[in-house]
Amino acid sequence: MKEKWKVKFGIILAGQAVSQIGSFAVQFAVIWWLAGKTSSPFILGISGMASYLPAVLLSPVAGVLADRYNRKIISIVSDLSMGAAALLLALVLQFIDMPVWVVLVLLFVRGVGGTFQQPAIQSIIPQLVPKDRLLKANGWIQLLGAGTFILGPVIGAAMYAVLPMSLILLTDVAGAVFASVTLAAVKIPPLEKKADRFESAVLQFKEGIKVYREDRRLLALVVSEACCMFFYAPLSSFYPLMTSSYFSLSAIFGCLVEIAFAIGMMIASVLFGSVIKLHNKLRISYAGLIGMGAAVALCGLVPPTFAGWVVFALMCMCLGAAGNVHGIPLTAYIQETVEPEKMGRAFALLSQIASFSAPVGLMISSPLAEKTGVRAWFLISGMGILISLLLVQAFMYKKNRKIMEKIRNRDL
Repeated sequence: MKEKWKVKFGIILAGQAVSQIGSFAVQFAVIWWLAGKTSSPFILGISGMASYLPAVLLSPVAGVLADRYNRKIISIVSDLSMGAAALLLALVLQFIDMPVWVVLVLLFVRGVGGTFQQPAIQSIIPQLVPKDRLLKANGWIQLLGAGTFILGPVIGAAMYAVLPMSLILLTDVAGAVFASVTLAAVKIPPLEKKADRFESAVLQFKEGIKVYREDRRLLALVVSEACCMFFYAPLSSFYPLMTSSYFSLSAIFGCLVEIAFAIGMMIASVLFGSVIKLHNKLRISYAGLIGMGAAVALCGLVPPTFAGWVVFALMCMCLGAAGNVHGIPLTAYIQETVEPEKMGRAFALLSQIASFSAPVGLMISSPLAEKTGVRAWFLISGMGILISLLLVQAFMYKKNRKIMEKIRNRDL
């Protein structure tokens, strides 16, 4: 009976994995369609903004809802909404050619669904998994996520080569339905909520902000992550152009880059899910950000040759590993330390901070990459990440020192 949580956790994980495979397949096909149709860093940057903007605007609402209402229902409704949007677009494409703006609308709708789904599903996990198993559980979540990250682009590349976009979109529909059915089948332990459901939503969101204000080490890491995302997030929109324009290679090589990234994720996930035990999760998470900056900078130094592409793929593998070295300990730390009834708001606020940095970065990086080329932006981004991490830590150290001095003077 004590291990019954593993069965429930496995069922949810399987459903999310199938959904992610469909999502990654569709996303890969859509981004490559945009890259092939426009060859424009600016358009790809706009597509990234369409994906991130919902989180910037709606994360506060998503966090409050996840803490007020049934998290399982919110997750299911969000998944089915994304599937419904893909189905509607697939039907429309039977009658008209797909203009660029339609793709942007689809990415925006998917962003809305993901904004509500993520804090809900992340907050469900601690309701099922014992606290001392959360690090391992998150390691396995990321491991399975990395596996779907490999399969998704492979399936997406294969479908992109032989199928019309209307049929490719149905993959997303099938994944959303499967994830919803599996989650509905699992009984989630009820969450005891101390807060008044009719309490002001603004006041409840402020309680989520208070989580970070009261933990200064966590706040410093989250601010560092926001600075990192300013430079890092736009790169996801430029990866196809690195392969297609800078290295002049086909979509299959772009798929291999995605696979290399996912292998790096898997290596880190296996270690966290099996042998690694952390005593200082925030310090390891910060080291992951440093690794991301170093890998991105090295990506910007490779020559436009096949050997250069090989190095680029290897650096992407390191980047995937570094991303999980940052994300897995951070997620586990929040799940272990934040009160269950505030967890939805804590994760939503974390998503909002990262997502707010991303569109700002895209607004600046897209026109610059249009002029300088995407390779140059990789180098600029990597150096920007490392410098910003150093500046944030120096600022937080100076601020903490002043606080300690005030405390000592008061005690005297």
